[in-house]
Amino acid sequence: MTSDQIWQPLVEELACWQRADRKAEFWLRDDDAVDPTPALDRLLDLTGEFAVPVTLAVIPALTDEKLVARLDGAPHATVAIHGWEHRNHAPEDQKKQELGAHRPREAVLDDLARGLSRVTGLHGARAVPMLVPPWNRIDAGLVSDLGSIGFAALSVFGPPKPASLAVINSNVDIMDWHGTRGCRDHGLLVQAIIAQLQHAFDGGEPVGLLAHHLVHDGSAWLFLERLFTVTAQTEACAWLPIRTLIERDAGRAIPGNV
Repeated sequence: MTSDQIWQPLVEELACWQRADRKAEFWLRDDDAVDPTPALDRLLDLTGEFAVPVTLAVIPALTDEKLVARLDGAPHATVAIHGWEHRNHAPEDQKKQELGAHRPREAVLDDLARGLSRVTGLHGARAVPMLVPPWNRIDAGLVSDLGSIGFAALSVFGPPKPASLAVINSNVDIMDWHGTRGCRDHGLLVQAIIAQLQHAFDGGEPVGLLAHHLVHDGSAWLFLERLFTVTAQTEACAWLPIRTLIERDAGRAIPGNV
């Protein structure tokens, strides 16, 4: 199958949105940013070329002013908080988790408050009070306390659950973590995007693309470039900044739920 054949179903799906005078919404989250690297340069250059806003989930304990200086030249990049130090506290027989029930609740919340303070102090207005838990996992009992320490939004992976703050999840991961650990098959990714778009057409969430620039292979970069190209060729698409989604989704938060 040629590249054009792989992408044609998405072109046709977006044409349906165009005929319905609807906007297909996308947003991009990229995890594990710490320092300026050639991979980060490539991500920022690519997203900048296509005017795609990117939300970088930054690990507070491991970053410093060098990243601040690099992002000063990337006005389309926003910074979220990626836990504290991306450290696993779960036993070996459990899935990795930094924000689980393996430590005292107060200790975990203190780490998160410290992370929010550090990232905000470093990046100022570029930072958004959104928590991106490492490995997309957080103990459900912690979610109701996030607002009290300054968070306005939470982002993990998969369908959102009702919570006391905005939940803006990624839902299409481009990496094959359990197989090649490279990019997933492009055809399967296109199918996943179309499925999410059809869900969004009926009132579901936007396409939340999840990337990890530090481990991208050539196929991952090619996929992003082709996706940005396809979405740029129609007026039926909009890549949204994370602030827009936080402000819009805050009204859907359900006080008292986790």
